[in-house]
Amino acid sequence: METTRRDVIGMMGATAAAAMMAKLGPAVAAPNLGSSSKTLFWVASVTPCDKNLKFDPGAFKDVLAWFKHNGADGIVVLGTTGEFPSFSVAERKQIAEVALKNKLGMNIIVGPGTSNFPETLELAKHAEDIGADGLLVVPPFYYKKPPTDGLVRYYSMLFDQVRIPINLYHIPGTSGVPISHELLRSLQHYPNLAGIKDSNGPADEYAEFVKAFPELNMRTGTENNLVYALEHGMGAICMDGNVYTRPIADVFAAFRAGKDYHAAYAKYVAMTKVMKEMQTGVSGYGPMKYALSVQMGTPQTYQRPPYSDVTDAQKVALNKALVEIKALG
Repeated sequence: METTRRDVIGMMGATAAAAMMAKLGPAVAAPNLGSSSKTLFWVASVTPCDKNLKFDPGAFKDVLAWFKHNGADGIVVLGTTGEFPSFSVAERKQIAEVALKNKLGMNIIVGPGTSNFPETLELAKHAEDIGADGLLVVPPFYYKKPPTDGLVRYYSMLFDQVRIPINLYHIPGTSGVPISHELLRSLQHYPNLAGIKDSNGPADEYAEFVKAFPELNMRTGTENNLVYALEHGMGAICMDGNVYTRPIADVFAAFRAGKDYHAAYAKYVAMTKVMKEMQTGVSGYGPMKYALSVQMGTPQTYQRPPYSDVTDAQKVALNKALVEIKALG
């Protein structure tokens, strides 16, 4: 187990510890991961809009309360599922503020990423100022295949000015800019490098991330890697958490209690199979928000273009699937 400064000081007298710390230097300091435990379940939350496509603060407050009630440890605000590129800087600040005012003890990670550094920094510092527990920062995503040294400079400029924990967002299928091992190693001297969210999905690629950076929280963003993440002491940020909040929370609760979490995971997978067989399209934001509103018993919320509204046929399929899922327990 890695020795931290606190471990050293606890084992030695003050004078001896001071001398030892001078010899050990900063390398022994544990990174600031932004949470007391790594094996937490964050929901990659939707951002509800009303019929006029305006952000709905009241609906978002209800959504946050629902996630808390159903066992989520934390929330990622303004990630991909939160449609972050579809909102202005002013709107993103408002959304983050509503989340932090209604966090209900949950760990809140905010996504401040944009295609340009000034706005990314502005949103990151705003999140820091209002008490966010961490950031999830997508790389600048207009220019594809930028050089690693350019990405190192981009992220270093952020680390130099923001002190809360920063996670890098690996979602190359959407951003077009992968997070490489080389990039992470170039940033490891920053104590607030917390880890990544890996939304790419291949099991072998995720395993390599975990093996290479065991001291960080290499959160999976795809549910196929959920069991591997838990087995190796990592957390997860789940889009599926919007529809299957309690089932995924039960997986984490069983793991932390030392119980058979594989059974809880199998039940969750069975529920997702029902949705797929019904062809609900629940991975789309319109159907996802509709399914969430049905579960909560609240009015339907909406998403901004280019994503489409849930269709009448999808509503029928979703209602039927939700009944079957509830019967699964």
